[in-house]
Order: sequence, then C-alpha cells, then structure tokens
Amino acid sequence: MSDFVPSMARRFRGFLPIVVDVETGGFHASTDALLEIAAVIIEMGPDGLLRRGETHSYHVKAFEGARIDPASLAVNGIDPFHPLRPALPEHDALTRIFRAVRDAMTAAKCKRAILVGHNSSFDLGFLNAAVARAGIKRNPFHPFSSFDTVSLAGAALGQTVLAKAAKIAGLDFDSGSAHSAGYDAERTAELFCIVCNALQGHYVEAEMRAQALGWSDNGTEERTNAPADPAAVAPETGI
Repeated sequence: MSDFVPSMARRFRGFLPIVVDVETGGFHASTDALLEIAAVIIEMGPDGLLRRGETHSYHVKAFEGARIDPASLAVNGIDPFHPLRPALPEHDALTRIFRAVRDAMTAAKCKRAILVGHNSSFDLGFLNAAVARAGIKRNPFHPFSSFDTVSLAGAALGQTVLAKAAKIAGLDFDSGSAHSAGYDAERTAELFCIVCNALQGHYVEAEMRAQALGWSDNGTEERTNAPADPAAVAPETGI
C-alpha cells in the first residue's frame, strides 16, 4: 500500500460523484414539474477519504404545461406559485449547476460526472428530462449510470430509508427540513461518503491489484490527446 496515492480521478474510474436531489410535482419525469434541484460536490482529502463539498441549490419554475400533483406538494411543502419564490427557468438552473460540476471535474481531473442519489434513477430521470426540454447539449453527467445510496445503505447499514440510514450512520437528520432538495442532497452526500470511506481499505487493496494487472490509468482520461473539455468526452456504454 506504500505506492497508493489518493486520487479522485482514479477512485471511480475517472467519474466524479455529484449528489443530486430533486423535488417535483409528481413521479413522471416527462410530464411532471421539476420544482427544486440541488447538487453537492464530493471532494477527496489528502488522506483519500471523501467529504461533502459545496452545495448548489435552486428553485425551478415549472415548465409550460407541466403537471403538478397536489399530493406531491403536500409532501415537499412547495408552493410553486408563491410570488416571492426565487425560481429560475429549467435552462438557467441547469446551466448554473452544470457550470459548477464542470469546474469540480476540472479540479479533480475527472472526465465525467456521475449522479449519486437516494433512489438515483428518479433524480437522473428528472435531470435528463429537464436537459432535453431545455435543449442543453453539453450535459456533464453520465446519461444512464448512477450510484444509488439506497443500495449502498441497505448493504452497509441495513437501512434503505434516508432518515433511518442517516441516523444509523451517526448523522443528524431533521425531519422538518426533509424534502428540501438542498437538505436531502447534503444528507445523501454525507451518507455516501460514510459508506465509501468505510470501504477505503478494500478500495486500496483493489487499486493495488489493478495496478499489478497493468490497469495503470484505471479508466481515467490522462492521455495527451484527451479533449480539453471533459464534458466533450463521448459517454461510455457503462461505467
């Protein structure tokens, strides 16, 4: 293990984990409104351990013709029509999030972002639907792969509900603040870091075996002919 050098660009095969949480007007990404979105950057310390980084959170205006289910609003407590609600159009909110994600990718020397979420397919579905509606061409996230903290927490902690998994992991969880995109994303980020950090020893052993097998770049884009813009890299068929 003496040859192990911590690197976010190697930790997840060149992917930078970004925790995303959305609050919506329903369960169907193609028809229901995206009302809040938050992204939390995952960072790595000099010891190789992961930690929660900066949070970027925005209220979002419902797109024209969006369906908004009152039952969903009763859960998340959002009033999409409140005159003082500082909501942005989908395009503007996503542009700001993606700019922060690309900056983090550049700093970590990662080639692409990968979404981390609690029930990640839900968040990724709404993200991809909003990207398509907004006509955004440069999406830094992998289009279909993700890390799901439901699975990670279920395997590591025996809990799949975010509030219960967080408490079992030793985190504070304020049920009154839940169902806010920013709050849920931050707790999910902390949960993700706790589970990954608990596996640090296993990862280091695996990394040393990968190097022994000659997998020197471990999937990262460190070649001299790599595109200047990490988001320009064509998506792989898997992670």
